[in-house]
Amino acid sequence: MAKRKNMNRDIINTGLLALSFLGLFAVSEVIYYRFNVKPEVTRKLVHVVTGFLTLLFPIMLNNQLLVFLLCATFALIILASLRFGFLRSINGIDRKSHGSISYPVSVYGCYLAYNYYSHRNSGFSDPYIYFYLPILTLAICDPIAALAGKKFPYGKFKIGKDTKTMVGSLSFFVSSLLLTLSVYFYLFHGSFSLAAIFPMAFMIAALASISEALSGKGIDNITIPATVLLVLVIFV
Repeated sequence: MAKRKNMNRDIINTGLLALSFLGLFAVSEVIYYRFNVKPEVTRKLVHVVTGFLTLLFPIMLNNQLLVFLLCATFALIILASLRFGFLRSINGIDRKSHGSISYPVSVYGCYLAYNYYSHRNSGFSDPYIYFYLPILTLAICDPIAALAGKKFPYGKFKIGKDTKTMVGSLSFFVSSLLLTLSVYFYLFHGSFSLAAIFPMAFMIAALASISEALSGKGIDNITIPATVLLVLVIFV
């Protein structure tokens, strides 16, 4: 009975999350068409808000299949929008990017990691770290790097056809370092000293920054959270 009740709750929550994402897409389209906002801006807005919405997954969903179906559905919506030319607020950029389709792949991968560590003993008492830290790094640090690089385009370098900047990479590193320290202290209530967690935070920030810098065409939506997860899995 309890199992059925939990399943019903998960189904309802999946529907609520799906409606939230559809609402976000709708708002971004209104902003794009009604206020003539550039798609680079609306795309970043969707990127950030999507990241924060996905933070609800471990709280609201306890069913791996439903998470897969939710992520797969939105991946298919993105693919359809690319094929048939809608969702211009996300896709109307003047460069080839796989970022929008990579995002749901990363979310599902991070949820798998969280789900795995929530059912076994790991170095952390809170398995949320395996979901929240990769997703927040992607949702916050990646846009910060992009905005800083556009505002202060110093130290430009090419990755394929993509142009990156040293300012953007440095901004990613600093924001990732601060974010990692903040997430550690929030989830573990200060049970780790700064001296104990700083080397790990520094490593995560450095490797994620390198990953972002070397990834082109939106693939950093996969490589950034994958790098964060890899460091957590190997060194914890």
